[in-house]
Amino acid sequence: MTGSEQREAARQFINRWRGKGKEDEDGRSYWIELLSNVFGVENVTERIDFEKKVVVDGNTKRIDVYIPETRVIIEQKSLNVPLNKKIRNSGDIDLTPFEQADRYNSKLIFDERARWIVTCNFAEIWIYDMNEKQPEPTKIMLEELQTKYSLLDFLIEKEVQKISHEMEVSIKAGDIVGLLYNAFLKQYKIPEEKKNETAVEKEKREHKLKSLNALCVRLVFCLYAEDAGIFGEKHNMFHDYLARYEARDCRRALIELFKVLDTEEEDREDYLEEELVDFPYVNGGLFADESVEIPQFTEEIRELLLTKASEEFNWRDISPTIFGAVFESTLNPETRRSGGMHYTSIENIHKVIDPLFLDELQEEFETIQAYKTLNVKRKKLMDFQEKLAHLKFLDPACGSGNFLTETYLSLRRLENKVLRVLYGEGQGVLGVAASDIIKVSIQQFYGIEINDFAVTVAKTALWIAESQMLDETKNIIYGLDGDFLPLKTYVNITEGNALKIDWNSVVSANELSYIMGNPPFVGHKNVSIEQKEDMKRIFNNKQGRLDYVSAWYLLASRYIQNSKIECGFVSTNTVVQGTHLESLWYTLLNNYHLKINFAYNTFKWESEASQKAAVFCVIIGFSLVDKKEKLLFDSFDQNAANGRIVDYISPYLDDKYTVVIRSRNKPISDRQPMVYGNIPRDGGFYTFTEDEKEEFLREEPNAAKFMYRFLGSKEYINNTQRWILFLKDAEPKELRTLPKVMERIQAVKDFRLSSKAKEIRKFAETPTLFAQQTQPVGEPFVIVPIVSSSRRRYIPMGYVDGDTIVNNRVFLIPNADLFMFGILNSNVHNAWMRKVAVRLKNDYSYSKDLVYNTFPIPELTVEHKKNISETAKSILDARAFYPNSSLADLYDPLLMPIELRKAHIANDKAVMAAYGFSLKMSEEDCVEELMKLYQKMIL
Repeated sequence: MTGSEQREAARQFINRWRGKGKEDEDGRSYWIELLSNVFGVENVTERIDFEKKVVVDGNTKRIDVYIPETRVIIEQKSLNVPLNKKIRNSGDIDLTPFEQADRYNSKLIFDERARWIVTCNFAEIWIYDMNEKQPEPTKIMLEELQTKYSLLDFLIEKEVQKISHEMEVSIKAGDIVGLLYNAFLKQYKIPEEKKNETAVEKEKREHKLKSLNALCVRLVFCLYAEDAGIFGEKHNMFHDYLARYEARDCRRALIELFKVLDTEEEDREDYLEEELVDFPYVNGGLFADESVEIPQFTEEIRELLLTKASEEFNWRDISPTIFGAVFESTLNPETRRSGGMHYTSIENIHKVIDPLFLDELQEEFETIQAYKTLNVKRKKLMDFQEKLAHLKFLDPACGSGNFLTETYLSLRRLENKVLRVLYGEGQGVLGVAASDIIKVSIQQFYGIEINDFAVTVAKTALWIAESQMLDETKNIIYGLDGDFLPLKTYVNITEGNALKIDWNSVVSANELSYIMGNPPFVGHKNVSIEQKEDMKRIFNNKQGRLDYVSAWYLLASRYIQNSKIECGFVSTNTVVQGTHLESLWYTLLNNYHLKINFAYNTFKWESEASQKAAVFCVIIGFSLVDKKEKLLFDSFDQNAANGRIVDYISPYLDDKYTVVIRSRNKPISDRQPMVYGNIPRDGGFYTFTEDEKEEFLREEPNAAKFMYRFLGSKEYINNTQRWILFLKDAEPKELRTLPKVMERIQAVKDFRLSSKAKEIRKFAETPTLFAQQTQPVGEPFVIVPIVSSSRRRYIPMGYVDGDTIVNNRVFLIPNADLFMFGILNSNVHNAWMRKVAVRLKNDYSYSKDLVYNTFPIPELTVEHKKNISETAKSILDARAFYPNSSLADLYDPLLMPIELRKAHIANDKAVMAAYGFSLKMSEEDCVEELMKLYQKMIL
């Protein structure tokens, strides 16, 4: 079966099954027809098991459809049964169709276990790849089958490993662009950036880079246009035109072609070559800039363009959403990092746009569909289509436009559902312009982007999306007039710095409906000088340690005042941690009266780019409108069906607390203060590895009394040996007898004198002392690593003797007792830490001001303190059983010794009892009670 025959068979299948399907009556026919008619499978009934028996909890159940050859389970539901809805099953268990199928799957013998699980309600097919750790559905609407049937190849082909045809094609397209980009880059001969380059040199270099970017975008448009039929019925127009020329003539040929594509037919020369006459006028400004430089071609470039990019690749099926992202990946990696750009999967985009607006619109459409009176239904559908056409969207950091593009595609697909009902599937119209029927336009979408190349990519992606959706509408309504070219719509992507531009100059807040996107993922430590100046201006020099993305939250909050605009941003999870809670969110909630209406807790945000960016993110939907029902996603990678309806969402992204914990300089209750470790500022001259220490003491044995073990977080947790000369209490007379030590003292003095920082140079006067000493030597103390893995249930804190020196990579509590060691090592304190601490990626970053000083400790009895001290000692005793194991070993969740685990459990119980907490309380319940206690203590 050829591709065109398969597409036609898919179209007929769509028409046959549109708007009908009962699970018991039609399920068999649906799958038999799909496999035989669309995929050309012979003797289908011999290759499929219908109603395959499986025993679940002693009862015989039946799998709707099972394909043994490719190990596919299909769970069929009737039309209009939501595939994400839980349905009551035997045993009084509520399961989604996927969960039901997976339950059956678990009862099959190993060799029969499903490689793929499919759920279907006739209108939608959801595919789950069971090789994935957490299978997420790839969704195909019935009306999309004509272009997406290849996603179902796994039904009949064992070799299929992945089902993402669009993704595969789009990523391959990005690879081809990368090859073209690199090949042309050599020809442009762009000089490297110099420190002292003149303004003219800089302008010339930047112009060449912009020309290279523009050339790549133009070539991609031409390649796509000929494959998608945009250039006309004659295929391979672009390929055949260039193929006529030798490499040395291709530059001139392109210049002439680009000029023609930018010239209306009536304004063209009378004596154009025949091959140029047939090319249509494009419009849209894509080919308008004649200052774009085009270098000489090489044989390599000509061959790459004609063969790999044209003959061997079909651009028709690329996803503009994905392709825009991978296209942008041709940018220099350093540029991407400094700009904070991370490329986003379609699934992750929908984590934002579905709860922001799309779910509501889908629900409204389904409600209208339920109307029985035809005239009422038509009127409401037409009103609904007008509503779609008047929505306006802004992405104020749009990058390659993937949020805008995917939103446009989603709205047009929804509009096509409306058109299918209004005009009927496969009905024809004569003399009706597409613009009279299609209302949703790319002109409803606005973006701001600082990178000129990304702006051009975003515009091109939207045009490609518009072309694809026009074809989809024409497949619904035959005879619809309207060629895609010349471009009749414009794209509202503004090039500029979103933190300097007045967003109202891009689109008035009075007209806008939604703001969305993923602003740059740049931590406060990595902002550039220019970005830092932006932050200072926006936060009035009160930005503190806020991440760069905070500026978008503040500007959006100002922009939406006195409006009903709803916003949805993706951010690194640090935006709801630490200083962001007390500085940013306290301001947003109290001064700008924001309400959080939906949120995703921390999950791994991945991209479709070849150099994948994976960061730990949250999604926050906010507005001034306080919605009665709010949607909260508690854990990683959940789809919309798994969100919880809650009454309130706090900046901690939970529904339990209304208080925001704010840093304190002193503990909230009477206890020993926590301080940073020592800061030697020694230039490394006082510090030694184990081998260096041994060698030094061989030459200077009398210095042994001044040699102390030296710890930071890494050394403490991993039990690595470092040493330091500690000379605070050394007699000058004795030091003068130690020449090797004197050499070190002189080196430290010289190091401090050579520093550019005045505050370090002043310490050159006392070279035998640390720049900062916080611990009393000789006294035991509690040591707290600043950074610790989130895999551990407990931060591995220590109770250290006085013969150890620590640096400022740890916190310490001087003169602390075992009672405090027990409190801090408890599940109660660790629960508090997990809630209020900052994360580094997904690791815990402890803070004395935000975690320790705010941690509420009530008045405890002498008996309770005694019990906690005893259980704390048991923890130390349990660790002592394993002297050769590091704390990293002992606190590995898979390796934690039973003695240590029991000691911690006993300590947890002692602390819970002291607080009056029930042992049945969950961690969330525990934190909720601590929050109440905190509020009482700060009043």
